[in-house]
Amino acid sequence: MSGEQGFMKTEIPAEAERILQMLNERGYEAYIVGGCVRDMILGRQPEDWDITTNALPAQVKSVFRRTVDTGIQHGTVTVMMKGHGYEVTTYRIDGEYSDGRHPDRVAFTPSLAEDLKRRDFTINAMAYNRTTGLVDLFAGREDLKRGIIRCVGNPMERFGEDALRILRAIRFSAQLGFSIEEETGQAIRALAPSLAKVSRERVQAELTKLLLSSSPEKIRLVYDMGAAPYVSQAFCRAGSGECPIPAAIPAKKHLRWAAFLRTAGPETASKVLKDLKMDNDTTNRVRVLTGHLGKAMVPEEARGRQDEEKTALRRLMCEVGGELFDDLLVLKECLAPETENREYLQYLRELAEEIRKAGDCTSLKELAVTGNDVMQAGVAPGRDVGRTLNRLLELVLEDPSRNEKSWLLNHIFDCSSMKKEL
Repeated sequence: MSGEQGFMKTEIPAEAERILQMLNERGYEAYIVGGCVRDMILGRQPEDWDITTNALPAQVKSVFRRTVDTGIQHGTVTVMMKGHGYEVTTYRIDGEYSDGRHPDRVAFTPSLAEDLKRRDFTINAMAYNRTTGLVDLFAGREDLKRGIIRCVGNPMERFGEDALRILRAIRFSAQLGFSIEEETGQAIRALAPSLAKVSRERVQAELTKLLLSSSPEKIRLVYDMGAAPYVSQAFCRAGSGECPIPAAIPAKKHLRWAAFLRTAGPETASKVLKDLKMDNDTTNRVRVLTGHLGKAMVPEEARGRQDEEKTALRRLMCEVGGELFDDLLVLKECLAPETENREYLQYLRELAEEIRKAGDCTSLKELAVTGNDVMQAGVAPGRDVGRTLNRLLELVLEDPSRNEKSWLLNHIFDCSSMKKEL
């Protein structure tokens, strides 16, 4: 333990300090703990401020006016301070992990050292308060200086307790730019099959955090360390993780996943994400993006003829949607020259701006006629209405000046293909 405070590069929020103070005033120990201490030392802004104490849950609740029993069976009470929730957890010892993920039982302990001993990595096993200073029993601060991810104690035991820690080690390596210590890496390789026990939602969450990190290319470690087959077979087949993922790609979930799965094709990409219980919106976006990343935005025969280039761009905007069109363009630019020539992509971006500034129609909702309009013009209700609207939209995509109600109504039955459909 040390009373040194100067190395802390981030301040503890006043509300968290108040929680520590109020527990101390009642005679209890209290520290901020885990990732927030790690981030304070690194000068990063913590996302959460977790607090650990020797006070039992009922005692914690007696100290504060507003609390929520968020994980009372595991000793966690959320204390509400000025609209923010702070998790306060009693020092504990975890029992056996028969499911390879959660302790079968927990036992409360008066010992901070016992509580820190059960944590995953040395860099996450530090505690701090202003009175005592840093409590660092496993050289976590030194590992931060060395830039390594190392398990607390025996790595085989730590990963055997909770297999998700395998992906957490790789994720922290990516987020912090650290390497994985040799013995910890050996344990990951040995126990990788135990990942099969972990829920796919939790696996997906770790992989997404990894891809959203400043080193998304480190997803290759999932393959290199033998964990990929136990993520899912589709994930394993999707690639070796060798395709570079430029950090310049905006850190948005669907963009980073699309970049990672770009060589897999839309069906395999969709299968990977469905296996991982990804939300439908992200899955659909990734499917669309991976389906177009390997295609030219403008057909070769249209290049150099601006009217035809604009028509091709309007069609693409219509097909993928305006927002995804922008995402596709961003991805192609970040991946150039793998996808297309960067200078030509910049030219297409300028054309797309011209299309938007001109207010060109690129979707059915922007079409100057509705389904009611075409039915009143004599088209029978049902599928023919949709077919008619789509054909009129195609005419407008070819020439935006046609998007006038009178022109469209006058040309509903003009072409022979339309008559055949109707």
